[in-house]
Amino acid sequence: MRKTYGTGSVWEQSLGYSRAVQVDNTLYISATAASGPDGIVGDDFYSQSKYILEKLGTVLADAGFSYEDVVQSKLYLTDISKWEDAGRAHGEVFGEIRPTLSLVHVLPFLDPQMLVEIELVAQKSTN
Repeated sequence: MRKTYGTGSVWEQSLGYSRAVQVDNTLYISATAASGPDGIVGDDFYSQSKYILEKLGTVLADAGFSYEDVVQSKLYLTDISKWEDAGRAHGEVFGEIRPTLSLVHVLPFLDPQMLVEIELVAQKSTN
């Protein structure tokens, strides 16, 4: 089984991607930024990470998954020296769940106000 999920973003159509793709019991979520209806939300690594994780919670729920199902998390940071700020927001959500984690230093994103993107993989147990 393969199912796609979108958010209605114009980028999804023009770039040809989905916010998330479910294959059987695994959900792959595209790297997500702190973009809101009025632009980028937050002006620091903590607030952007916190906002993104809230957005991703909605994506997970829409697909019938939860934070507890997340097995892999990747944080893309434009300034690796701010990893603790982004990591604090991540730890507030995943502290007890403890998925695998990658912290990746990247060049600036398309919008220079974007400081962080987060990508997740979630998997439901087959038990």
